[in-house]
Amino acid sequence: MIPVYPFLGIRKVCRDVKIPFPPQHQEGQPGIESVMIPRPIFDNPEHRGSGKLDGKTAVITGGDSGIGRATAVLFAKEGANLVLSYYNEHNDAEETKKEVESCGRPCVLVPGDLRREGAAQAVACKAAETFGGIDVLVNNHAMQFIQPRIEDITREQLYWTFETNVFSFFYMIQAALPHMKRGGSIINTASITAYAGNKELIDYSAAKGAIVSLTRSLSLSLEERGIRVNGVAPGPVWTPLIPSSYSAGQVETFGTGTPAVPMGRAGQPFEIATSYLFLASDDSSYFSGQVLHPNGGEIVNG
Repeated sequence: MIPVYPFLGIRKVCRDVKIPFPPQHQEGQPGIESVMIPRPIFDNPEHRGSGKLDGKTAVITGGDSGIGRATAVLFAKEGANLVLSYYNEHNDAEETKKEVESCGRPCVLVPGDLRREGAAQAVACKAAETFGGIDVLVNNHAMQFIQPRIEDITREQLYWTFETNVFSFFYMIQAALPHMKRGGSIINTASITAYAGNKELIDYSAAKGAIVSLTRSLSLSLEERGIRVNGVAPGPVWTPLIPSSYSAGQVETFGTGTPAVPMGRAGQPFEIATSYLFLASDDSSYFSGQVLHPNGGEIVNG
């Protein structure tokens, strides 16, 4: 939670109080939320659940922090059981588990490297064993590497980028589908980079473009099975991926530099999580093959 301006509503803090981020950098991805300054805002205390996900089981990858944490807490407020997959950020994951449980919902943590098919199978099987099935799958984990030129992207980086951001999505979907029934929802995290590009994130942008196409094609494939498939393409959001990807100087101008989004600031995870709630709930019953764009006002026509 944000420790300043307690007299303002949380949305007003985000909208009107545009504080630059202190310079900071973390070695190693996907980053640790607990050491970020300031901490990302993952919860809107003004949100009151209305049972949109009562009794449903949601699997969220990258659920330990950032958008994954915010989505987990919001889902819990709406009555969901949570299974959170994450890489190795155990302290962050435990903190998220406590937040979910404080909302009165159960939360199971499953660490592992989703670049391996067996890890994806373990997550899906744990959800099925614990809660009897999977109603919502949120593929949210990601990794990115800054490179100024395409010649600087090594074979190793290229494989790592696509194994993490694309192959693992396929593995998770394949693992989850046997445990999903009609009415289920799959939500894939894309990125504004899939639409607008990014000159220093060429391989990441290409991978996120693949996720958009995966979402559209899979929605057609699963229509007969009654499972909807949609995506969310966030703009710049203050998550652990940022200080673990960018230099300290780049972090200081994140979301406000050149190019800056129309709103002139980075988003906070709780502002993105509402898109996932909409797509997970019956409110979006006529949505499939679509991508939502919580990106600070950037028009992408996609």
